[in-house]
Amino acid sequence: MGFGDTAKKIQTLADRAERTYKKISELRDEVDETQETVKDTAERVKTLENEMAEQRAVLDAVAEEVGVDLARVSTEAHITDAEETAADAADDADESDDADADDSAA
Repeated sequence: MGFGDTAKKIQTLADRAERTYKKISELRDEVDETQETVKDTAERVKTLENEMAEQRAVLDAVAEEVGVDLARVSTEAHITDAEETAADAADDADESDDADADDSAA
């Protein structure tokens, strides 16, 4: 093997190393950007949670003032939501059964 082949292999290796370094640098930048986005999002979520807690306190005070039972209202809302979810699931199951029946008939 001559010096020409060795030089060629070293150059190929150097090119690969350079591309790898560039890619790692790009990935590092993306990770840094993602981490910054996560921090910003966490701050926004915390702010929203605080605002919701304040709104909940105001709502509780108003409800108490006008005599609304929030526990009952919340329970009714959850029941209604659960019934709608169950109805949607039943509709989806019926559609799936209809499709299976159509496939069997064909």
